Amino acid sequence: MNNVTAAHKDKLMADLRVVISDAEELLRLGAEQTGASATEWRARVEERISHAKLKLADLQDTAAAKARAAGHAADDYVHEHPWKAIGAAAGVGLIVGLLIGRR
Repeated sequence: MNNVTAAHKDKLMADLRVVISDAEELLRLGAEQTGASATEWRARVEERISHAKLKLADLQDTAAAKARAAGHAADDYVHEHPWKAIGAAAGVGLIVGLLIGRR
């Protein structure tokens, strides 16, 4: 997963949390209303909120599992090929140092 995709998922999760909290606040404000239509409306909103929370939790679990898998794969690679990892890190450090030194 690249940084752009991770940033988009983080923003999506943050936006979804805001939407859920706003919907819960609307639900609390709507609790003062009475009548059959208000009860039906509240039930639909509660159902949608719980569905959104489940999807958010599933997305969070999936992202965490992928991150753990990527971490394990990187750890395994470094243990299997330590000199390649050291060379790659030195190369990246050299390039970053050159780019910073030009400024």
